[in-house]
This record gives sequence, structure tokens and C-alpha cells, in this order.
Amino acid sequence: MRVLLPVDGSEHSERVARHVIQLAKNSIACDVVLLNVQPPIDAPEVLGHMPLREIEAMQETRGGDALAPARALLDAARVAHEPLVVLGPVAESIARIAAERECDVIVLGRQGTGKLAAALMGTVARDVIYLSSCPVTVVK
Repeated sequence: MRVLLPVDGSEHSERVARHVIQLAKNSIACDVVLLNVQPPIDAPEVLGHMPLREIEAMQETRGGDALAPARALLDAARVAHEPLVVLGPVAESIARIAAERECDVIVLGRQGTGKLAAALMGTVARDVIYLSSCPVTVVK
């Protein structure tokens, strides 16, 4: 079973990672695609003062930082995983990566960090359900 686990570095993401670890323990074979999606930066004040490649490098670093807590949990549980950071629209990128990596299921949280992010993550979860061609499990 191949699981796509999108995370944002929040405590809730760690809870979702623990859920996936339980799935892996109950499965004969399970590997995880651990994903962080960095949304595009469209702020003119940033785009006008930094080269695009520098902005992307900064986002990739943030994405790696967001993966770290879930990676530590998966490593400790000895669950095979592939870390991946992509840049793009969040829900669309999650659905695309699930299809490209032939994932059997997407497991994601319904909320992210902070009140605004929690509202957005609810929107992301809803959009992923709509866009995905594989089953989606939303962890509360």
C-alpha cells in the first residue's frame, strides 16, 4: 500500500503521521510519500526584490523544515518513506502527486497551524477530496 501523507509541520500533522504509522503497522507492506506543498508566492514586494530561484530555494527549505517532525516519527517507527517538497497550489499539487506516485490513499489533517490556516486546511481537505482519484482519509 502506498500512502500520500501531506504535512505542514504542525502538531496536527504529527497526529496524522502517527495515524499513518498505525496503518503501516497493520499492513503487510506500506510505504509513504511524505509531502509538503509550498504555495506560490505572489507578493510583488518579494518578487520585485528577490530572484525567483532564491524564493524557490527559500520555500524548499521551509518545506524541508515542515517535513522534519513527521520524518522523525516515521524514522523512529521504521516506516519506509520518501520525503518530497513541491511548489504549487496546495490541493491541486496533493492530488497530482498522489496520481503521479500511484498512491492508494491520501491521509491528511483537516486543519493546519493557526486559525487562518485551520480554515484554509479545511478548504484544502475538501478540495483534495474533490480532485483526487484515490480515496482520501481526513484525520480529525
